[in-house]
Amino acid sequence: MNNVTVPSEKILVLGKTGQLARELAVLPGVTCLGRDQADLSDPAACAAAIAAHTPDAVINAAAYTAVDRAEEEEADATVINADAPAAMAAACARLGIPFVSVSTDYVFDGSGTAPWKPGDATGPLGAYGRSKLVGEQAIAKAGGTWAVLRTSWVVSAHGNNFVKTMRRLGAERDALSVVADQIGGPTPARDIAAACLHMARTLISEPDKGGLYHFSGAPDVSWADFAREIFAQSQLECAVTDIPTSAYPTPAARPGNSRMECSDLETVFGIKRPDWRVGLAQILKDIEKG
Repeated sequence: MNNVTVPSEKILVLGKTGQLARELAVLPGVTCLGRDQADLSDPAACAAAIAAHTPDAVINAAAYTAVDRAEEEEADATVINADAPAAMAAACARLGIPFVSVSTDYVFDGSGTAPWKPGDATGPLGAYGRSKLVGEQAIAKAGGTWAVLRTSWVVSAHGNNFVKTMRRLGAERDALSVVADQIGGPTPARDIAAACLHMARTLISEPDKGGLYHFSGAPDVSWADFAREIFAQSQLECAVTDIPTSAYPTPAARPGNSRMECSDLETVFGIKRPDWRVGLAQILKDIEKG
């Protein structure tokens, strides 16, 4: 006898190929729309797709995430990260269904050492962070039930991310220099997907739980120490030398402090910060499987 319970709610996900969308796609009750069905560069098409599918809730798992390129393409980034989510949120408001969207620690200026709280003053350092912040504000103004989940340092077995880059470089080299004065919480995309789905389903019956939340992996760590753990778990002999951000210039400034205060998410939704070291072990297994 089959004891698997199939969820009755229909959850529509905008996005299909990104790290988060690929993790959401394997979860029950989820339908993912790719660019051919809902192109985020066409906000009206995204709104129309939501109306056509009549879901019970919507998760936006797609975004413009090329942080450095956004410095030259801020208008494009703003369409995808702000105008499209605004259109989605408005469409959901018209249908009376919840909308969950993912944002970033880049909405903050990265100063200090204290974990950022959802209500702290924002101050993005670059175009990517500005585009995501405008999107957050537009979602909140749309008039419906919404939740924005800010996260950081997303990693998975898919796409391009720090884990995959370090594994490749660690296999090629005996030593690497890695930035050590940026601190944050690596967050497995699989954990973000589970959190978003739980939030969306909860908001269907408890819309008063909507709002702005933070979610990142624990414990907080530097990129250099994150790299060391990746090499240790991958059994790669690659020495890591700590360097300051100033020694690794990039077109877009990175926040020095990406620590996030996530207690509200646990209090309201029962979602705890995941141990990224456990998530990393699973990611490495998935990479090995191909």
